[in-house]
Amino acid sequence: MSLPRLTHASAPLVRDVEVVNEHGERDTVQIPAERALTVYVDKRELVTLMTLGAAPELLVLGYLRNQRLVKDVADVDSITVDWEVGAAAVKTKNGIERIEERTSKRVVTTGCGQGSVFGGLMDEIESIRLPDASQARLTQAELYGIVNAIRLKETTYKSAGSVHGCALFRGEELLLFVEDVGRHNAIDTIAGWMWMQPGDMTGGDKVFYTTGRLTSEMVIKSAQMGVPIVVSRSGITQMGQDIASQLGLCTIGRAVNRRFLCYSGADRLVLDPSLAAIPVVSQKLPDDRVLHAEP
Repeated sequence: MSLPRLTHASAPLVRDVEVVNEHGERDTVQIPAERALTVYVDKRELVTLMTLGAAPELLVLGYLRNQRLVKDVADVDSITVDWEVGAAAVKTKNGIERIEERTSKRVVTTGCGQGSVFGGLMDEIESIRLPDASQARLTQAELYGIVNAIRLKETTYKSAGSVHGCALFRGEELLLFVEDVGRHNAIDTIAGWMWMQPGDMTGGDKVFYTTGRLTSEMVIKSAQMGVPIVVSRSGITQMGQDIASQLGLCTIGRAVNRRFLCYSGADRLVLDPSLAAIPVVSQKLPDDRVLHAEP
């Protein structure tokens, strides 16, 4: 299978700015470098994404995948990103069938910066099949390992704030961590990265992590990627929980330190309540923030 040709036009994630604090003192801090990227598919303008620009080609590829506009990575010939004009040019091999019709209806979602989904939000949900619970499980120890790995990771959020992070795990093994101004961008980038892996990486043995809330959009995108377990340090919406229950997808929220709530798919979670009693120690960071770590 031939993979798309991609440019590697990553952009700086942060920018230094001068600020004045509550004491009237001047200082220099970093802020996320949000920028606009207009996506053109076969010379037709499709959408403008607001992004940090860490991996714009993967973001665009994952966006096309999660919007169900491209069914197979082999259908994309190339993605070229040019930051001088803020554009991503996608060239497909045979065009996108009924693109006018399929992009005429847009659903504005609860994503940061107002994400959007082309077509009906529930389109194709009934066709999604996730691995059986006996084949895709997460132990409580692995869950704590995931939470700890995210906690200890050096991130743009720690230095500049104002961004969301998403990650893909296999058990406790961190495969990819992505940050962007919106969590929907971050999960799309992961979807694009999975498509570019040899053999078209499947999601059945993976766990998706997000710092943001588990909305219907995040649940649907995880399911479309074939990932049956989602973990968040935030909560879940009613529609997100309804869809997850319908799909048999395990959603775990409020995952901080040793605490968590499983909202759906609890049969995928192998519990060991004794682990919840193990204390968590704290460590001071240089700027006096507290970092919690395993003892």
